[in-house]
Amino acid sequence: MTEYTTPTSGLTSLSAAELAEKIHSGEVTSREVTQAHLDRIAETDEVLGAFLHVGAEEALAVADEIDAKVAAGEELPSALAGVPVAVKDLFVTTDAPTTAASKMLEGYMSPYDATVVQNLRAAGVPILGKTNLDEFAMGSSNENSAYKLTRNPHDTERTPGGSGGGTAAALASGQAPLGIGTDTGGSIRQPAALTGTVGVKPTYGTVSRYGMIAAASSLDQGGPSARTVLDTALLHEVIASHDAFDATSVDTPLAPVVAAAREGAAGDLKGTKIGVVKQFNRPGNQPGVQAAITKAYDELANLGAEIIEVDCPHFDDVMGAYYIIQTSEVSSNLSRFDGMRYGHRGGDDGQHSANEVMAISRAEGFGDEVKRRIMLGTYALSVGYYDAYYLQAQRVRALIAQDFTKAFEQVDVIAAPVTPTTAFKLGEKVDDPLAMYNFDLFTLPLNLAGLPGMSLPAGFAEDTNLPVGLQLMAPAFKDDRLYRVGAAFEAARA
Repeated sequence: MTEYTTPTSGLTSLSAAELAEKIHSGEVTSREVTQAHLDRIAETDEVLGAFLHVGAEEALAVADEIDAKVAAGEELPSALAGVPVAVKDLFVTTDAPTTAASKMLEGYMSPYDATVVQNLRAAGVPILGKTNLDEFAMGSSNENSAYKLTRNPHDTERTPGGSGGGTAAALASGQAPLGIGTDTGGSIRQPAALTGTVGVKPTYGTVSRYGMIAAASSLDQGGPSARTVLDTALLHEVIASHDAFDATSVDTPLAPVVAAAREGAAGDLKGTKIGVVKQFNRPGNQPGVQAAITKAYDELANLGAEIIEVDCPHFDDVMGAYYIIQTSEVSSNLSRFDGMRYGHRGGDDGQHSANEVMAISRAEGFGDEVKRRIMLGTYALSVGYYDAYYLQAQRVRALIAQDFTKAFEQVDVIAAPVTPTTAFKLGEKVDDPLAMYNFDLFTLPLNLAGLPGMSLPAGFAEDTNLPVGLQLMAPAFKDDRLYRVGAAFEAARA
């Protein structure tokens, strides 16, 4: 086992907030900070496999622009100006390839930037590169990437989680202080839990999906990640915006997430009611994970919170509902990648019909997991099965949302484990799709309901000595509650 944990000294060991303070005061330059992280990537990524593309020249150019503003005493564009970020390779960019970790999009260069990327550029944040993921964000271990394996910095024989394992590995290893991911069923929160980092799925519609390659449009949500709660809040503030180019974007001001993180760091949760989901106390949970989560509940109570058990009966049906809805939307969204309109083109030798070209292109361009989900979704949407599967799944989705509504009538925030076990070994579940799907059981309900959630470190499991993540959930547009409670918990453990 080789460990690539976060450095304990030097610029790559500091939080984004600390780096921003040093850059803005002129103590260090953004170029020095950005170069330090590029050097860290060069030192470690051959083993970790976190990045699909590194944009050193582009990142350093942005860093130089911020340094020039600091030297001239000019107003900086954001609180994170000059602090570098890693971006999941699901957001289109004009200066780097966007592949979604799929052969279908190998070498694709976008003519426009995703809105999240535009917001990062406007904030003066250097983009280090594009991180690895499960192909088209479909997977829980990063083993479905068409290009490389990403390994967990805490144990390189194990998964960093998925689909956003590349971003999480980059954060945990000190390759980047900030990260951007997407969360369709836990793809930000689950890798954060397995790597001991912080990841947030914002309220659906508060971070633009324009330019984020779609898998399941009613579930997908971009979001921030980092190594501390405050850093994640600062990045959340940068990327959240109303966007006329995204039909699902909501024109609602972002809750005061940064102020909430700073307030929470004071460590007082007196008067806060925190729910614990009855259905998540399952016999299949790893004992070390269960022990760490129980201890986390006790720590929240010690901070003054009242812990209340909440009953969410329809959470038992979440797996079936999610995978019918998700695969159905995948089938619809990925139909465009046919070798004729978009994506890899196979059989283009003049000897094949249009239908044959499409069949060959999709057979060559998509991996096994993507094909599996396309077929499942196409079946669920087919004549004679739509009512029995897709319509029923949407009804269950409504009931899950009702469970949340009733729970939040009793509590301010819900706490839960993020995963039933710590990081599993690479290859352990690759031939068992159902076991892989079950690994996301605790993160799926939030996506179905469109609510915000956070994963933050809750120590290490005593039986594996690997990170455990505590999940916090809040009502829609109350993302600030996650940061207040999360920062208090983080401060208590410091």
